[in-house]
Amino acid sequence: MPAPTVAPDRVAPGEAAPGQHGRQATARWEAAMAEALRTPTWVRALPILLLVADLALEESVPRSVAAGFLLTVLPVVVAFSGGPALVACVTALTVGLQALLATRAGHFQEQHHLWTYLATVLSGVMGAGLARQRRRQACALVRMQAVADTLQHTVLHPVPARVGGLRAAGLYRPAEADFGIGGDLYDVCETRHGTRILLGDVRGKGLEAVRTVADVIGAFRIAAHETADLAELAAQLDRQVRRAAEQRGDGELFVTAVLLQHDRLTDRFEVINRGHLAPLLVAPGTAAAVRCAEDLPLGLGHLGCGPAPEPTAVELPPGHSLLLHTDGVTEARDGDGEFYPLAARLGTLPITDPDTLVAFLDQDVRRHAGTLTDDVAVLALRAG
Repeated sequence: MPAPTVAPDRVAPGEAAPGQHGRQATARWEAAMAEALRTPTWVRALPILLLVADLALEESVPRSVAAGFLLTVLPVVVAFSGGPALVACVTALTVGLQALLATRAGHFQEQHHLWTYLATVLSGVMGAGLARQRRRQACALVRMQAVADTLQHTVLHPVPARVGGLRAAGLYRPAEADFGIGGDLYDVCETRHGTRILLGDVRGKGLEAVRTVADVIGAFRIAAHETADLAELAAQLDRQVRRAAEQRGDGELFVTAVLLQHDRLTDRFEVINRGHLAPLLVAPGTAAAVRCAEDLPLGLGHLGCGPAPEPTAVELPPGHSLLLHTDGVTEARDGDGEFYPLAARLGTLPITDPDTLVAFLDQDVRRHAGTLTDDVAVLALRAG
């Protein structure tokens, strides 16, 4: 479907004018390429240091010795921080400088100097090839990152700031950043049955976990609109995970998850916990787990005895937020092996609106653990 045309003087706030999307995409590509090609300062300084060292050596040895031999590797060194054109220019200048130094020593046409000039030219050819290959690898890296970003935004939609009668904020950080998505999952959608929320964690890691994430979220986005009963919605997701496990021959596949439904008329939540960490009720100075019935994880429901528990009703008092999270938060360890004390840390906050909670955890968990070793997913919700 073609994009609608909007007159430049009537563009809505935050909306790009015609042609601006192309310019923005070009700018993003150029910025990503610049980042991919960026090299450390010491690498960019190596050619200058080599040149200075060679000229200093030239002054310290007898004129009969031409120190310009050291400059033969200069084009290859430049290739680690510059492009083919720069390598070609440096090669020409290097040969000229070598010839000048040889002339100064009276050896311009001696055979070993001629071979030095040739070796420098060959070094320049190899350096130009190296620079070109480095740029091709940077392009491939940028394309892969673009695919990962597209995958993440296709599977995991951005959390809306407002949905139904809720204010919401979300955080998602995969441990394997190259994929752009890991084994944690979430989704928030407004339906005729109320606002429905899913947050979960797939057993396992890697591409198989990503595949399961896509399956579960896809099933949720369809069933959330078509299924009136929250317990039946959970049962459908349970069957979806079990089918996926049978198709893949993975008898240990399961997904821990918590499902919520918010009714904006009564301002009440219904909660179903399928083997996941309990939500936290957070207010200034306090954070406590919500007590709710717990059932087996999605994919293992057929192993349970008796009917599934009914959804737990949860009242959200004014000024309180509901926090859902995966174990990537609570199992983040510091250098001494201590787990991140989630409830204790949240209990220190004077402000607990969704945006503040998510921003705080984004920084505090990484400050505690340094490098994340597990995926992290967080959803913060508040009525209003």
